[in-house]
Amino acid sequence: MQFIPIVLGTDINAYGVARSLHEAYGVHSYAFGVKALRFTRASKIVDVEVHKDFDTDTGFLRVLESVVQRFSEQNKPLLLISCSDGYTALIVKHKHELEKHFVFNYIDYDLQKKLENKINFYQICQDYGLDYPATKIITKKTKNDLDLGLTFPVGLKADDSIEFAHMNFEGKKKFYKINTRDELEHVVNTIYNEGYHGKLVVQDFIPGDSSAMYVLNAYVDSCGKVSMMCLGKCLLDECLPYEIGNYNALLTMGDKALYDRYARFLQDIGYRGFANFDLKYDARDQTYKVFEINLRQGRSSYYMTAGGCNFMHYVVEDLIEHKHLSPHYHDERGLWLYVDPSVLKKYGSPADKDLINTHLAKGYKFTQWYEKDRSFVRFLDYMRRRISTRKYYPKYQPLRQDD
Repeated sequence: MQFIPIVLGTDINAYGVARSLHEAYGVHSYAFGVKALRFTRASKIVDVEVHKDFDTDTGFLRVLESVVQRFSEQNKPLLLISCSDGYTALIVKHKHELEKHFVFNYIDYDLQKKLENKINFYQICQDYGLDYPATKIITKKTKNDLDLGLTFPVGLKADDSIEFAHMNFEGKKKFYKINTRDELEHVVNTIYNEGYHGKLVVQDFIPGDSSAMYVLNAYVDSCGKVSMMCLGKCLLDECLPYEIGNYNALLTMGDKALYDRYARFLQDIGYRGFANFDLKYDARDQTYKVFEINLRQGRSSYYMTAGGCNFMHYVVEDLIEHKHLSPHYHDERGLWLYVDPSVLKKYGSPADKDLINTHLAKGYKFTQWYEKDRSFVRFLDYMRRRISTRKYYPKYQPLRQDD
């Protein structure tokens, strides 16, 4: 297959993209980011290049222009793949400049602005009949008016995920579960006092532990048709305070009714490219409620390939091979891990005990530990991650508030 993958990012998502491409096509990838991360270091399947200003308009365009010049004599398509919200936003913003030299599939600027804003996204969900938690909004001006009409506990998160991701302060969390009004007041004031400017989203907290959490990834081809959907059931989520909301064990499975509903939604709004939805099953009314959409494949995207659905196949089929086949609604089961197996067995939900034991026995895949990209350095990184989870889960998991 004659193309050159240009991966934007150096994290676990970026390595999952590079590994999936290598598994499917044997191609070497080139990753670009603002700093080197352990996930992609010492790799034989992806070269990493770091530019401190790569997340700025000027740096982004300068580096990608140099990429075009570097590979111009090879006369192969340059396949551009974003692995973060920030890089997706830069692609969308500079689409007209980039499409002269790269092949990619992302939504337009107007739709991006509507979907990345959680408030607008929930209005769109309401218009199209997608279930989501009861939601209220806090701004810097209204932060002292916290009579929101919601029953505690509630969940809280930043509306502007890109700004919030760049902030650092003690006690920062990706997602907050809040049990009292006093706690809500403290967290809201802390976030705004640390310099956050955007809105905060407060929602009805859906009861249930990790066994009720799901992730749905989809690919909408360049003609506007959904060509792939893959559902993952969470068997274990992260317990480190600043990473709560991330997945550490996912099992692929199918749900045709859910697939049909979200496929209609994506096609009706004119979506393009990868979409990543975080969902939680609400036993109170037997519905899957959506929290947000990411305009790219998810951080844990390799779970799809681990479960038998190589997600990069659909991009290449669309943009390189120009094929538009019948959609694939993935239904097979396969286990992806980002913790030591003993941690999953000990801290996974009791409700999922049989699933955990069955699929650990069948085998699992760990994104960074690829049989065609092994070395002593990568083995050390792989084992450090496994050992670290054995150490920090006993410390942090018991401190989490009961779900």
